[in-house]
Amino acid sequence: MSKSEVALRKLNRPLRVSEANRLGIPPAALYALEAQGKVERLERGVFVATDLHPLKHPDLAVAALRAPQAVVCLESALFFHDMTTHIPSSVSVAVQRGDHRPRGTSPPVKAYSFSSRSYASGIETHILDGVCVKIYSREKTLADCFKFRNRIGMDIVLEALHDYCSGPRRVDELLRQARACRMEQVMRPYLEAVL
Repeated sequence: MSKSEVALRKLNRPLRVSEANRLGIPPAALYALEAQGKVERLERGVFVATDLHPLKHPDLAVAALRAPQAVVCLESALFFHDMTTHIPSSVSVAVQRGDHRPRGTSPPVKAYSFSSRSYASGIETHILDGVCVKIYSREKTLADCFKFRNRIGMDIVLEALHDYCSGPRRVDELLRQARACRMEQVMRPYLEAVL
C-alpha cells in the first residue's frame, strides 16, 4: 500500500486535487490510483477512496468542495431537512450577489444570487460525509421558497409549509427570516391559515 493510499484512507472523505497536493499526494498519484480502481472521481478534481463506506450525501459534499462559499438552499435544503417528497434534479446553492457562481455537471448545480443581508441570514454548518457543508436553516429555507415560489412551484412551497408546521417549529425565527427575505407580508396569510 502506497503512502498516498494510506493518507486517503486516514482522511476518510472526498477531497479536491489541490487539497491532496497540500497533504503530499501529487496529482499523478491520484490519477494512478484512479487507473488502479482504488479511488473514484466524483467530479472533475474531486476524488474519494473506493473502499470507503457509501456516501450519504455525495451531491452536497461535492458541491461544497467545489464552492465552499456557497450555501445549500431551496429544494436541496428542503430535501436535506425532510420537508419535501420532491427529489431535486440539481443541487441548489445560494451565492452572494457578485460572487463566482459554481458550475459543473456532476452533480448539476443551480446557483441563485442573494443580497448580502439575505445570504448571511440563517446559515447552519453540517458535516456531511466528512465535508463541512453550509445549509440554510428550516426557517430560512421556507422563507426563501416563498421568495422563489414562481421558480420552484407553489406546490413544493405549500408541501414544505405543511411539513414545517407538523414538526417542531419556531414561529418567531420563521417571521424573522421572512422579514430578512422581505417576504413577511406574502407569508403571513399562509401562516395564519395553518398555525
